Amino acid sequence: MNIHQLSVSYEERQDRVLLRLNTLDKQEFRFWLTRRMCLRLLPAVDQSVLRLEASQPGVAVPDASSKQMLTEIKRDAFLQKADFSTPFEAKAEQRPLGEEPLLITDAQLSLQTGGGLQMTFQEKSVDGAVKSCQLNLQASLVHGLLHLIHQALVKADWGITAAPHVSAAAEPAALEPKTPPRYPH
Repeated sequence: MNIHQLSVSYEERQDRVLLRLNTLDKQEFRFWLTRRMCLRLLPAVDQSVLRLEASQPGVAVPDASSKQMLTEIKRDAFLQKADFSTPFEAKAEQRPLGEEPLLITDAQLSLQTGGGLQMTFQEKSVDGAVKSCQLNLQASLVHGLLHLIHQALVKADWGITAAPHVSAAAEPAALEPKTPPRYPH
């Protein structure tokens, strides 16, 4: 799926964050993120983008504080040239996940060998049915997604105000499990 546009907004009536993605082939994917899911998912996405930026070809990052600095430089560079003023186009011809947004109950993250972050979102219903969607995002899209989510969180007033950053003391060996991490709701 080639993502054309991202939109993240806080929906007060639902008390949830709505993530919408438009693809180049005119499909729209929509996801609900609850406060609990945001609290669990955002630190993991932030950690993943640190590792993603440090793993880019030609980059040698000796320690965690250097990873943090590199990621902040890359994030700032992306944010300076990103277009956040163009309105999201709700002109999708298809909604492969259905008319209602997927309520994310589980998420898995894994770095891809080609330099992207694979995010798998799942909705597990009470009756055992599972819907899922897999997103493959390049570092720039991850930076944009984090930025938009944090803007929505300010509006949500959930007490999640600053971008979560991994401390310099957190070393990769402790943060890189052998199996992809899961973030259940």
